[in-house]
Amino acid sequence: MLMKVLLSIKPQYVEKIISGEKRYEFRKKEFKRKDINTIVVYSSGNVRKLVGEINFTSILCDTPSIIWQKTQAKSGMTEDCFMQYYMNKDKAYAIAIDSFRPYKEPIDIIAKYPGVKAPQSYRYIDESDF
Repeated sequence: MLMKVLLSIKPQYVEKIISGEKRYEFRKKEFKRKDINTIVVYSSGNVRKLVGEINFTSILCDTPSIIWQKTQAKSGMTEDCFMQYYMNKDKAYAIAIDSFRPYKEPIDIIAKYPGVKAPQSYRYIDESDF
């Protein structure tokens, strides 16, 4: 069975993903599982809701400077923010976003799915959870 992963993403980056300005989501750690097919987006900050799902094509892995060179045009962020995020890291991961499917209405994760908490980074979820 294919799995989904729940990602917490800051609201300003969620907006850029929705608009298409941001086509890469950056992470410091890779997913351990290889059977992930969908990312469920939790907009953190003052939103605190599940807002949609991302289909992705691949995950790039390299040094932060090489990942920046490859992704900067569609990163949705400044080089300073990017480098600050990866300070003291040898590896950077860039999830190549194919498409974003917004939910008709944002979902309150606590009311809809008791016991499922928004992760600091990411959390695997079974298709049946959502």
